[in-house]
Amino acid sequence: VQLVESGGGLVQPGGSLRLSCAASGFTFNYYAMKWYRQAPGKERELVATINSGGDSTNYDDSVKGRFTISRDNARSTVYLQMNSLKPEDTAVYSCYTRAFSTNFWGKGTLVTVSS
Repeated sequence: VQLVESGGGLVQPGGSLRLSCAASGFTFNYYAMKWYRQAPGKERELVATINSGGDSTNYDDSVKGRFTISRDNARSTVYLQMNSLKPEDTAVYSCYTRAFSTNFWGKGTLVTVSS
């Protein structure tokens, strides 16, 4: 199983970014996917979840209305569209799945929100 994130970078407050997570090594459309983030000096927190079919999503209260998780099962990719970014959104963002009774994480992509 491999999860590879991309799309991070430096953005000003109020800006937008779209993160991608390309998955391989498992039957992508069988499994839910999640985005987590970890800010410097803080514990990792769950940001968003999407079910295998892509028709059910959940969000942490801190990102509701600003972030959107989606997936393209044909491309084995999950996305996180982040709008109205705030400095407190600065973190390493990682995608996650649990397959074959095992937790899998990508290495993450850094998002920095700063003027």
